[in-house]
Amino acid sequence: MPIQRINPSKLWSDVTIYHGIAHFVEVAESEPLGDIREQVSAILAQADNKLQLIGSDRSRVLAVTIYLTDFANAAVLNELWEAWFPEGCAPSRVCVKAELADPQYLLEMAFVAAAGEPGYAEGR
Repeated sequence: MPIQRINPSKLWSDVTIYHGIAHFVEVAESEPLGDIREQVSAILAQADNKLQLIGSDRSRVLAVTIYLTDFANAAVLNELWEAWFPEGCAPSRVCVKAELADPQYLLEMAFVAAAGEPGYAEGR
């Protein structure tokens, strides 16, 4: 089965899909980046867009790795996280404290999700 890469560049692809499993990473793309609430909200909205692009949705997220620069922000993260997922659909998750490449970023999330039908995102 071929690997599908959406918007590949020299450094990364927006989404990589193999055997129906999609991988993508999000950091807040809004300017200015804002506080933790704004960055989490931006990342989750961006994730919704990526999930839609691959024919998936929040209920099909399998796992998320969260890189948080300060655990003092965990309460806000958890509040928005709990509201974002449908009841009974929280994925496997790990949250680690990390220094990110740009100090303005307060968090980064790496998603793994079940994609829609093979080829769904082709031509987009």
